[in-house]
Amino acid sequence: MAATPARASIRHHLRIGKSADFVWQIVGRPEILHLWFPGITKCKVDGETRTIALGSGMAMPETILTNDALQMRFQYRITSPVFKEHLATIDVVALNDNECLVMYSTDADPAAMALMIGGGTLGALEELKRQCEANHGPAIEASKGAM
Repeated sequence: MAATPARASIRHHLRIGKSADFVWQIVGRPEILHLWFPGITKCKVDGETRTIALGSGMAMPETILTNDALQMRFQYRITSPVFKEHLATIDVVALNDNECLVMYSTDADPAAMALMIGGGTLGALEELKRQCEANHGPAIEASKGAM
């Protein structure tokens, strides 16, 4: 019988019919994640620490590792004790002037946590796409000053 791996890596990606710059104006703002990630009810950012609140009321502290507007890459690590290790990466890649690819990767130990979060990240990408392509929604409204 094969042993269950201690860690797992999950990646989802979607094409979004908007420019990479447009989408980055949302992805690059860590304080508005709750406006496009289902199940997260609020975010608070204090320096390099973001604390998200889940629908259950559980708070999850995170450390922001990278917020690079040039590469359009956002990385964070969940520091909650339910994880031995965690790294999430969101990349926005321009395909042409009016389309981009957004990839959301999660590496976690224990492996079951990566699988659980992986379902959430796919839902988040779908909601990001929905709001961006409709040019309407709470994340779009919150980003209007930056766009």
